[in-house]
Amino acid sequence: MRSNKWRDTKPELRLRSALHRQGLRYRVSARPVPTLRRTADVLFTKDKVAVFVDGCYWHGCPSHGSMPSSNRDFWVAKIEGNKRRDAETDRLLVEQGWFVVRVWEHTPIEDAVVLVRLGLEESRSHRSPRAIRGAVR
Repeated sequence: MRSNKWRDTKPELRLRSALHRQGLRYRVSARPVPTLRRTADVLFTKDKVAVFVDGCYWHGCPSHGSMPSSNRDFWVAKIEGNKRRDAETDRLLVEQGWFVVRVWEHTPIEDAVVLVRLGLEESRSHRSPRAIRGAVR
């Protein structure tokens, strides 16, 4: 477990690189709300947009997530807990006025950038905050 990265994963780095090439500037691995112990992978503080890049295994992707055969009860509980925490994070951030963008690690980078830009546009046009989930391919 120690070898599993919690930040700077390949999907995160690819997304950050693509966003940076487009001239977007952001914070990395930061808390959107200081009192909430949740860290966004990419954070646009001025626009109040929090971006999370979810791993298929750890966050229970319906297309690519899998359950190990050994110690299955533990892993089912762990992954279901992660999914509940993700939903709670989305709800709490939206209540605080944040747009939440969630993309799966397998989402094509071009699609992920479009979703982030959508979140930024909605925030800048003063629409009601919401959570945006990337399409599963």
